[in-house]
Amino acid sequence: MKDLALIRAKKAFIIDMDGVIYHGNSVLKGAGEFVEWLEKSGKAYLFLTNSSERSPLELSQKLDRLGISVEPEHFYTSALATAGFLASQRPGGSVFVIGEPGLIQALYDVGFTMNNVNPDYVVVGEGRGYSLEAIERAVRLVLGGARLIGTNPDITGPTEAGIVPACGSLVAPIEMSTGIKAYFVGKPNPLMMRQGLRRLNARREDTVIIGDRMDTDIVAGVESEIETVLVLSGVTTLEEIPSFPYQPRHILEGVFEIAE
Repeated sequence: MKDLALIRAKKAFIIDMDGVIYHGNSVLKGAGEFVEWLEKSGKAYLFLTNSSERSPLELSQKLDRLGISVEPEHFYTSALATAGFLASQRPGGSVFVIGEPGLIQALYDVGFTMNNVNPDYVVVGEGRGYSLEAIERAVRLVLGGARLIGTNPDITGPTEAGIVPACGSLVAPIEMSTGIKAYFVGKPNPLMMRQGLRRLNARREDTVIIGDRMDTDIVAGVESEIETVLVLSGVTTLEEIPSFPYQPRHILEGVFEIAE
């Protein structure tokens, strides 16, 4: 189920990264050629990732190490989306963060301060700083009135070593301990999709979203009425697709098919 001519005719591309361009530190087949095709074809494109660990500059540098040259302005992360959302809700607020520097810097950049005593929000993203001590503090702060925010709802993520827990799994113990559900800002939240279209200066009718997850990328496209492309190079298998109540418009083995 694919129409490569229809995909290639789109003017703007929203592209996931993990499972689409790379697994961890391993570049996927044809990813470099796909980016070259985007550039040579004059397409507007944005890497819209639910990962909150790295800044756009760090993501640009990571792709460069993998042999793919992309400027920082072509990246938008769930960390940036989360920071922007919180700044619109409570300008100059404070947060307790479980996450990596990309998330912390994004929050600093919009005027938030770090607070482990009485923050306005507890924000959870992916990160190596995740520990039982951090969970215990987060639970106390949420029970004390802090609002619980997750950068994205992904339960798992792909790496070169296999599937690993992602933000949705890391937030779950705090939700279960407090009885309070987190608000997730990343895909498939329409907030992030609208930001993507705005940054591309594109209409949804002229745009395609490419991702490897049915529960974030594809449902985000379906709900935003954007053409959807599922690639089988990440977490979703062909056998799993029929179990979802919504379906992708196109299914590809990987982005290499678009550039061939």
